[in-house]
Amino acid sequence: MRGMAGRACTAGLVIGMLVTGLTGCTGGDGKAEACTDGTYAWSGVRRTQELTALADPIRLKKKTSSYTSRLKPVGDTVYRPSVTGTPEGVGAAGVIKALGRHLKVEEPLAGPSEKVVPEEDHYFEAATGDLKGAYYAWGYVRLVEADFTYTCGNGEPVKGRVRTWEGTGSGFLPCSEPFDETAGRLAAQRTCPAGSEAAKGA
Repeated sequence: MRGMAGRACTAGLVIGMLVTGLTGCTGGDGKAEACTDGTYAWSGVRRTQELTALADPIRLKKKTSSYTSRLKPVGDTVYRPSVTGTPEGVGAAGVIKALGRHLKVEEPLAGPSEKVVPEEDHYFEAATGDLKGAYYAWGYVRLVEADFTYTCGNGEPVKGRVRTWEGTGSGFLPCSEPFDETAGRLAAQRTCPAGSEAAKGA
C-alpha cells in the first residue's frame, strides 16, 4: 500500500464531486485540480487462471523424447484490462501500476492498451525425455482482480475495481498428475481418460 502523500487545498475551497467522484482543489484561477498523490486501500484481491487454449487428447503409445502439440483457442473471449471508478488525474494505467506495487509483482501487470486474443496457430513443445502414455496440454491467462478505495487530501474517497492479468502461459502434464489451478483442471477434465488421476482431480 502506498504511503499518504496528500495534496493540500490551500488556494481555494473544495468545490464538490468531480464527474469521476473525486473531490478536487480549486486553484487561484478558479480551475479544479485533480489530486494525483493519494493513498490506495486494496481489498478483495483475487487471482485466477482462465483456460484460453487446449490441445486434442494426447496419447503416446511408444516412448518419445519430445512432442509438439497444437493449442486450439477455447472460445473467442478477448481479455482486456479494465478499471472502474478511475480517479481524476490518475488514469487506468496509474491504478494498475499501483496494484502491481501493492502485489509486489516481478513483471508489470497488463496495461490498458494490452489484450489477449485467442490464437489459431499456437503450439507447445515438450522435451522432457521418455514420454509415454496419456498427456494433456493447455494455455492460460493469469487474471488478477481487486477493489480499491483512493483517498487524496481532504477529498471524498473514490471506490473502484481493477481487472487485469499477470501473464499468460501454457502447461503440459501426464494424465497421472492432476494440476491444482482451474485452467489445468479443466484441460484434464476435457482431454484425459476417465478415471485418470488428473481427470479425477478435476
